[in-house]
Amino acid sequence: MRRIASILLRSFLQGLILLSPLALTGYLLYYIFNSIDSLVPSLPRGIGFLLIIGTVTVIGYLGTRFFVGKWLFDSFSYLMTHTPGVKYIYSSIRDVISSFVGDKKRFNKPVWVCVNQGPEVWRIGFLTQDDMGNMGLPGKVAVYLPHSYAISGWVILVDKSLVKPVDSMTAGEAMKFAVSGGITTVEESEHNNNGKENQL
Repeated sequence: MRRIASILLRSFLQGLILLSPLALTGYLLYYIFNSIDSLVPSLPRGIGFLLIIGTVTVIGYLGTRFFVGKWLFDSFSYLMTHTPGVKYIYSSIRDVISSFVGDKKRFNKPVWVCVNQGPEVWRIGFLTQDDMGNMGLPGKVAVYLPHSYAISGWVILVDKSLVKPVDSMTAGEAMKFAVSGGITTVEESEHNNNGKENQL
């Protein structure tokens, strides 16, 4: 009886491991879809979502491909960054988003940083400033350390000698390694990608 209960418990936990990522991803996609779609309640379900996504895409295209569109967006950005009160909110959100996506993304230099020397403890992070001399801290660098299983993190300032580049992972693999709590490895990522390619 105890053996059956143990098998059932392990099977249940294995089911949770298999289904939880799918369920959470599906719920997140549904929440985003439903939230955007509710902004235009008069349209048939689904049309509002596609309309907003299409509008954002067109604006992004015009703002980067045409001189007039780029000039308008640059002018608006200049106005927002020079408006008292608003400039801090706007510039912070803009910098955070551009750090992850776009041509100016900053989290593209994964590094190992020694956060403790006795005993030696290393953490994975991303070099965001390679010289803090302009802030009165010569010889220091800024490293962003992401939290595991979260989108948050913190910035630490350390000596350059305590930081070394991550040569065995890309920026995306390093972020996945950090956010997963070190569970995901490069070998697993390559195996999953190869499996998908073989299926195709």
